[in-house]
Amino acid sequence: QVQLVESGGGLVQAGGSLRLSCAASGRTFNTDVMGWFRQAPGKEREFVAVISWNGGRTYYADSVKGRFTISRDNAKNTVYLQMNSLKPEDTAVYYCAAARRPTMTKNPTDYDYWGQGTQVTVSS
Repeated sequence: QVQLVESGGGLVQAGGSLRLSCAASGRTFNTDVMGWFRQAPGKEREFVAVISWNGGRTYYADSVKGRFTISRDNAKNTVYLQMNSLKPEDTAVYYCAAARRPTMTKNPTDYDYWGQGTQVTVSS
């Protein structure tokens, strides 16, 4: 059974940091593009960051550029999202996703597997 399991969410004050992890199992994700998305209450799911299969390329939403860093450890089948200088508007459920394709994409419909999400709440 293919699974993506996020962890590391929680409550943090504005200006603080969190590191999200996404552990993949059930198949090898080493050749997949991996992405992070988020969804705030009443809003559509939005793209946050994406990383190429070997970690050599990354791309970020303008709203998180310079504050968030996506990385991966293929030996551990795990993807990370380091979030610094958090703002209240970063509050959302964060999802990781895997796309069985060689090219990076920020379109959620291009992703084949999704985790259950982890809540991030940033207080002002």
